[in-house]
Amino acid sequence: MGLYIRIVTSVIFLQNVGTSGLRGTTPSWSKGYETWDCLSKLPVVKTYHGVDWITQGPSPSRMTPLTPSCRYSVRVSPQMANRIVDSARSILNKFLPDIYIYTDHMKGINSGKSPGFGLSLVAETTNGTFLSAELASNPQGQGAAMLPEDLGRNCARLLLEEIYRGGCVDSTNQSLALLLMTLGQQDVSKVLLGPLSPYTIEFLRHLKSFFQIMFKIETKPCGEELKGGDKVLMTCVGIGFSNLSKTLK
Repeated sequence: MGLYIRIVTSVIFLQNVGTSGLRGTTPSWSKGYETWDCLSKLPVVKTYHGVDWITQGPSPSRMTPLTPSCRYSVRVSPQMANRIVDSARSILNKFLPDIYIYTDHMKGINSGKSPGFGLSLVAETTNGTFLSAELASNPQGQGAAMLPEDLGRNCARLLLEEIYRGGCVDSTNQSLALLLMTLGQQDVSKVLLGPLSPYTIEFLRHLKSFFQIMFKIETKPCGEELKGGDKVLMTCVGIGFSNLSKTLK
């Protein structure tokens, strides 16, 4: 079945550390093979610069990402996707009327061999911070079947949880942010995150093992300026990694 990996927040952070010209990729996965449709190739850069990303902005004022919030269906009735949208809106419209969910129904040879459906949601704050959530149905023959209505509601709740957690990077991309900060120039980088996920905590241990780098971790309790859950300010000095394959001009 077609799966849309959450790339929006990844692209935003890559642009902030010096990788420009990104539009994103849409991978299409099916049992037995994998294809990639790249709208533009990732540019080759020599270095990443430091970041100072500590302002997440107020609560989301709209739901419209760099690539639209999307529900997708593969080798199933197109009505499945409409049921997903209606169920997601039943929760999200209670908080914000300005919601755009685009549809992508695939059929024929381009749809692969595995039927299914899913939903990707991305919220944007007024200062350009993107937070995302995604759910997909279980592959055929694996796990319990999921109704489109349940998937839509659960995905909407996941997005609301990401908004409550807050930070400048959603929980899925916390590790990417910390990795790029580590590889940046020998300068101070800061990023404000929501509560660290278990994966991120283990990833910090790997960064210490491979790069001998440790982050300064400061807890920022929620208050008037920081809504939602407690935040974590991560600070480090990059190792000055340089891409030796990038020719000098």
